[in-house]
Amino acid sequence: MTITIAGGSGFLGRALITRWRNDGHLVRVLTRKPRPGEPDDVAWKPDGSVGPWSVAIDGADAVVNLSGEGIADRRWNEQRKHDLHASRVLSTRSLAAAIATAARPPAVFISGSAVGYYGAHGEEIVTEATPPGQDFLATLCVDWEREAEQASAVTRVAMVRTGLVLDKRGGVLGQMLTPFRLGVGGPLGNGRQFMPWIHIADWVGLLRWLIDNDGARGAFNGTAPTPVTNAEFSRALGKALHRPALVPMPGFVLKVLVGEFADSVLTGQRAVPARAEEMGYKFRFRTLGGALHDLLRRPV
Repeated sequence: MTITIAGGSGFLGRALITRWRNDGHLVRVLTRKPRPGEPDDVAWKPDGSVGPWSVAIDGADAVVNLSGEGIADRRWNEQRKHDLHASRVLSTRSLAAAIATAARPPAVFISGSAVGYYGAHGEEIVTEATPPGQDFLATLCVDWEREAEQASAVTRVAMVRTGLVLDKRGGVLGQMLTPFRLGVGGPLGNGRQFMPWIHIADWVGLLRWLIDNDGARGAFNGTAPTPVTNAEFSRALGKALHRPALVPMPGFVLKVLVGEFADSVLTGQRAVPARAEEMGYKFRFRTLGGALHDLLRRPV
């Protein structure tokens, strides 16, 4: 199988590339900065238009879109929010246009999204049928998904509303390990906000399942079936590391550190993968304790 990934330089993209190449697939990577000695890196400029890079789309079996600047990489201001929105919308617009004009379009287009689509819902269980929220992240996700759907006239389109992907080599867990190992980890704010987590192996497995499942169209929550509160997550991580998890970070301190993004961190979503489970995807790691045991028992 030939798979083209846009946005393959992040830790999620690297996980897909490693797994799929180990499985014997040809994986091409659309990137702004091709790496020397990487013949399958293809330079692209995701500005909303189609360029010479579209040769990596034409004839591919599947296209996966993970493009976009990191949500938590920098403090938000109006320019940063503009960049976050543009990096997702324009790259997805470029891919959808390339798919629509390809002589041999891919059989499936898997495009990224996020559980931030739903906004704040407290303890309410959130499924793919829940309507979008009204905050910045929700609006971004709505626009992001709308661009992906433009390819649906010529190919099957599925969007993955990803939660917090757990992998000690990156993402939220990678960032939390050091303070927790030092004994200064703990809940954020009041700790009652839900964390829709998923083990990296299940996230990779879900994307492969979406590629293989011809009936998989529309939005899918990329989360484990058992979301937990931030306080529960902190206790479980402390237990797995044999460290206390008693040092909370007050909400106002988090807002000073990361600005408006703190509002999303302090609300969360109790999102569950209703559609994937209904359609038969089998999660390897359904409980947080089992996921953490698997991730932390092995060396990096």
